[in-house]
Amino acid sequence: MSGAPLRAGVVGLGWAGVTHAEAYAGLPGVEVHALAAQEPERLAAVGDRLGVPHLHTDWEDLVARDDLDVVSVAAPNWLHDRIAVAALEAGKHVLCEKPLALDAARGRSMVDAAVAADRVLWTVFNHRERGDVRTLRRYVDEGGLGRIYHVKAAWTRRRHTVGDTWFIRRDRSGGGPLIDLGVHMLDLVLHLMDEPVVTRASGFTHAELVPASIAAAGGDPAGYEVEDLAGGMLRTRSGASIYLEASWALHAPISGNEMAVTLHGTKGAATLVIKDYAPAGVLQISTDVAGTPAETFPVVPRGGGHSDVVEKFVTAVRSGEWGAHRGVEGLRRSIIVDALYRSAEKDEEVDVADEGEA
Repeated sequence: MSGAPLRAGVVGLGWAGVTHAEAYAGLPGVEVHALAAQEPERLAAVGDRLGVPHLHTDWEDLVARDDLDVVSVAAPNWLHDRIAVAALEAGKHVLCEKPLALDAARGRSMVDAAVAADRVLWTVFNHRERGDVRTLRRYVDEGGLGRIYHVKAAWTRRRHTVGDTWFIRRDRSGGGPLIDLGVHMLDLVLHLMDEPVVTRASGFTHAELVPASIAAAGGDPAGYEVEDLAGGMLRTRSGASIYLEASWALHAPISGNEMAVTLHGTKGAATLVIKDYAPAGVLQISTDVAGTPAETFPVVPRGGGHSDVVEKFVTAVRSGEWGAHRGVEGLRRSIIVDALYRSAEKDEEVDVADEGEA
């Protein structure tokens, strides 16, 4: 904060954690000072490539260091709150991968810790940094769609191999594709709509194709504890409705992976489709021209992703204006995901808990 290099630590060296470390290393005035991971060879390789002086196999050792300013949490979901709260209480600013936590209660503990420590807590929602999403957000802000009254958003995977990992254990993951993929689409929708207040949720979950494939391979489908398709309808205080869907396995008319969002407004509609993580998706604007339906396809720029999130996080830390960044957006998404799961379990529409503020 005084002009000295910002010293960063990263916990977890899967794809996301390595991306965090590389992004920090690419920013002026930022040093990747420590890494923590349970894979010694990977830890040594990444540390050597980025010139990181301190390597740990226990995240608690990294968090306990008194020479770190910021910590990235890129560990499995069930560790998010443990690592983040410990880091915040130790005086570090925290950048946490989505979802913020396994559930809203754990997420709230993280937000409370950020407030108590007067530190930044930031959730990684990297897809909002895409160039096509930024273009769509600007079009919405400029009034191109008018008042948005209905939105559809889905992340569809035709087949997704999760294997016997923490992803399929509810106590480690928090759920299946809804908390894994759906939370990204929920973030995009709320971001594009300028954070409407969600009041009611009617959710559904199904576990059909993945358990069947496990059984067909001679495995025990009982070990699969989460859904493979989930979603639901959300109602907002403004009267707008949101339909959300996420799948790990679905007989859908796609070949691989597809993210899609459609915003319906009083002046027009906008649809963004991103296939197989393409750097630029297809954006279609549907309006009337001289009383005749018209479609336009803006040429959208490529955007950033994790690197842009890391840069924004660092900027917020350096700004000293920490009170505006307490992880509340991540908590709101966790509250809504919880409500959808609760609704699916009860088989009825439920109220979405008071989102609160930090």
